[in-house]
Amino acid sequence: MSTSTDEAMIIMENVSKWYGDFNVLSHCSTRIHKGEVVVVCGPSGSGKSTLIKTVNGLEPVQSGKIFVSGTEVTCKKTNLAKLRSHVGMVFQHFELFPHLNIIHNLVLAQEKVLKRNKEEATEKGLMLLKRVGLELHTEKYPSQLSGGQQQRVAIARALCMDPVAMLFDEPTSALDPEMINEVLDVMVELAYEGMTMMVVTHEMGFARKVANRVLFMESGQILEDSPKEKFFDNPATQRAKDFLANIIPH
Repeated sequence: MSTSTDEAMIIMENVSKWYGDFNVLSHCSTRIHKGEVVVVCGPSGSGKSTLIKTVNGLEPVQSGKIFVSGTEVTCKKTNLAKLRSHVGMVFQHFELFPHLNIIHNLVLAQEKVLKRNKEEATEKGLMLLKRVGLELHTEKYPSQLSGGQQQRVAIARALCMDPVAMLFDEPTSALDPEMINEVLDVMVELAYEGMTMMVVTHEMGFARKVANRVLFMESGQILEDSPKEKFFDNPATQRAKDFLANIIPH
């Protein structure tokens, strides 16, 4: 099912989700336009990761509608595997195949899902490994790379699928502090190139640098959906003021 989206790449309308009696998402609505970078932040347990996983159907919802590039994610007839092939997802833990070397990690889905031949898939993979600064590591296995390098491989793998949007679920939270910037640098570059991005993160420096908007969540609700300048300089809620006071060093 498709809809006219006035260039909105991701639309969430009144999305709610329960785990049993626990209401993890409550009436969440937002629109993310093509080329926008939206950072989702908030305290632990506020529903951020659940929200981003509903965008490509990894977490089903009980009510509301979600559209990505005109396709309704929440329609039972939608081919979610096909949808996910166009929406890149980068997780907190890198989700690389440990038994495949780096280039094969990038080639596999291209061959299986996009039906690219091996030569074309390998060429694309090598180009993207070069882009994330890992062209010298093609024959290594994930266990031979640092956490930051593995996460950059995960980003390159997602980009191999020519995604219309990229979702990042706390991509730096499992990394040692000195590895965080090497991953954020790749994400900043993607943002400047115009990739539509939805990013769950506590990295407020990244948000200040490249976000167009910030969604602030608390108890499964989107309390604020603001341009980044407004969110950082004059948040609308006391809860967001307290959050920023705690998370941003003085």
